[in-house]
This record gives sequence, structure tokens and C-alpha cells, in this order.
Amino acid sequence: MSHKNSLKAKIHAAVDALGNPVRLVLTPGEASEYTQAEALIEGVEADYVLADKGYDSDTFIAAIIAQQARPVIPPKKNRTAPRDYDKALYV
Repeated sequence: MSHKNSLKAKIHAAVDALGNPVRLVLTPGEASEYTQAEALIEGVEADYVLADKGYDSDTFIAAIIAQQARPVIPPKKNRTAPRDYDKALYV
């Protein structure tokens, strides 16, 4: 049996260096990660912003840099000019 109107949601979270949540955003399950990326970091002071490649967008990278932080986000495979990122910090 298929349920076309099944309830699905995503929890987007910003956490501190110890993994403690500092902000949570709930969206419909089909929402892309980067639609909430800027809201997650807005007003949060950080030296680095670590995220998976789902958050790799030029707009989000610019928002991170504008907040005086360094992005640590692997580039998506389809980037024509992949960015460098701190692989040791990402692990």
C-alpha cells in the first residue's frame, strides 16, 4: 500500500564543537539542505562551519565568510572549479 500524503520531515541542526545543538529548523522532507543553511548559522559565532556536501553552494559559502568563519564543506562532484577545504578538520 502506498501513501502519497505520508508525513516526512527533516531536522536541520547547527551544533557547537561538542555536538550540543544551538539551533534546529524543521522542514518538509523533500526540502534541500541549503534552503535552511543561512538560517542555521545566522548570528552564531564560529571560527569554522562544517557541513556535508549537501550544503555546498556559493551563496552559503559567501554567508559563512561574511560571518568571519571558514567553510569546511566538501565540494559537490558537479562543481566546475572545486574548492579546497580542510580535510583533516572535516573528519
